[in-house]
Amino acid sequence: MDLLRSLPLGLYLEQPQTWLHKLDPRVKIAWLMSFLTSYSFANNEWRILLVALLIIFTVIARIPRRVWKQQMGWLLTLALFVFLLISISPDGLGVQYQPRLPTNEQVLTQPANARNTDIIPAATGGDSKGYSYILFHKGPVKVTRRSIDLAIRVSTIIFTVIYSSNLYLLTTAPEEITTAIESLMQPLRRFKVPVTEITLTLTLSLRFIPLVLEEVQNLIRSVMTRAINWKKLGLKGAVKVGMTVAERLLKNLLLRAEQMASAMMVRGFTSPNEHQVKWHELRLKARDWLAIAMLTLFWGARIVLGNLA
Repeated sequence: MDLLRSLPLGLYLEQPQTWLHKLDPRVKIAWLMSFLTSYSFANNEWRILLVALLIIFTVIARIPRRVWKQQMGWLLTLALFVFLLISISPDGLGVQYQPRLPTNEQVLTQPANARNTDIIPAATGGDSKGYSYILFHKGPVKVTRRSIDLAIRVSTIIFTVIYSSNLYLLTTAPEEITTAIESLMQPLRRFKVPVTEITLTLTLSLRFIPLVLEEVQNLIRSVMTRAINWKKLGLKGAVKVGMTVAERLLKNLLLRAEQMASAMMVRGFTSPNEHQVKWHELRLKARDWLAIAMLTLFWGARIVLGNLA
């Protein structure tokens, strides 16, 4: 029941203020996009390195353990489960692999005047230290090189995409995100793109996430306090109760949205272009330039070490 509170994905951590909080949001967006894009066409070593970097950043940032312990624990458990499941699954290649040469190879062609003692038999048996496509095979469980490669790809991308985005939202206030995106999207104004409207919608969406979690939490508590006997209800009764809860959730969320809109109108916010709001002051400092330099080294390492062979 308390999973939503113990695993608050996407919520902002106000206290304590770590060095990640103090970085410019535009720099953090650049780092986030680097984690999400450098994964493409990279080797498995680089993908594993991205996971390790995210864990290291979390530890050295001194984010409270109570905040990231369960989040990272659940994601690592999910990634490990996906890795094990895919590694023992069929690799999708319906080809029967066998050695290129026979196991008991010998020289069959020889000169006519050669004696039997001149026949030089080849080494029997395969080379145990050579290449082997099948890494493990016992009973119905078979692990191949391709299945391991797919398992590493899928498990690492699940952790990288979810946790990098969560770490960014955890250390960046919604107003900072809005200001950073609006600053980066300024060139689009020349093409008459409604930048202010887009950033305002994003801000309201980020502010609405805690309200959704709170409503879901309250409905779960209300259902559990009524001690409903689901076995006696049967499938039809359970579906009816579920539809009632979903309807109530939708009504509560629409009511919250209406209250938020009324509060904005009372404050004179009729149009983004008429009511400009100064969300956050952007200014690059020494630590931001250091982060940009580290990002340059990051991409240099990606180009040199992370490409597929």
